[in-house]
Amino acid sequence: MQEFRFEVDDHGGSTVLVDGYPQSYVSLTDPELLVFGYMQHLAAVADSLPAGPLAVTHVGGAAMTLPRYVQHTRPGSPQIVLEPDAALTEAVRHELPLPRGHRIRVRPQRGREGVAALKDSSAGAVVVDAFADSQVPADLTSAEWFADVARVLLPGGVLVMNTADEPDHRHVARVHAGLARHLPHTAAIAEVDIWKRRRFGNLVLVGSSQPLPLDAVVRSVAKGAFPSTVREGAELTRALGSGRPFTDADAVPSPPPPTPPDVWRIR
Repeated sequence: MQEFRFEVDDHGGSTVLVDGYPQSYVSLTDPELLVFGYMQHLAAVADSLPAGPLAVTHVGGAAMTLPRYVQHTRPGSPQIVLEPDAALTEAVRHELPLPRGHRIRVRPQRGREGVAALKDSSAGAVVVDAFADSQVPADLTSAEWFADVARVLLPGGVLVMNTADEPDHRHVARVHAGLARHLPHTAAIAEVDIWKRRRFGNLVLVGSSQPLPLDAVVRSVAKGAFPSTVREGAELTRALGSGRPFTDADAVPSPPPPTPPDVWRIR
């Protein structure tokens, strides 16, 4: 079972730490305050989609930072959160209550099983931000997984996935290959140091069956606090390198993060 705790800062925001690693930051008074770079990147993609309520399935919940953001920026959005750690969900509900009038439904399910139970063409976006033992689970990296996500998405819907890798990007290259097989219009967002292969870190992958609204994503990412770049097409393939898609038979979790949590591996 994962261990978690809440740390409140001087501004009234709360960081949720899971197994000693910061997983979520929530400000109950300002849901648009996103302090983690990868969370800003996830939100940039959500913001680029057509205005109005958005049906979102979140794989991984923690403190539900992005569901709160979507509810605030797109009131009335029907959202499903697949979070297998029921104890964490209960603690979050107690310490950081969800806003009134929300349409966020939390299901105590793992991502693979939860998505498999969803109807075809039922989500405008699927957001994957799921870590177990501080790693993306293997079953959320395979080509078969991405095929099921593609089934669930509406035409033009997007998959947005937070993953993490070593500076060589070998793991994420294989994840991207599986994603591109089923959602061929792809992009990735990461901080500049990560693209330069200087350190371990997060990359956000984006995929769709139709062309992505990348101009809007680029503008939003450019406003972020962390210097970051959006890459697509041949530029993205060069940046990641080639990779053979993972399958359910050979998929492995993403590499573990540095230990202790406040130390980054730097090349």
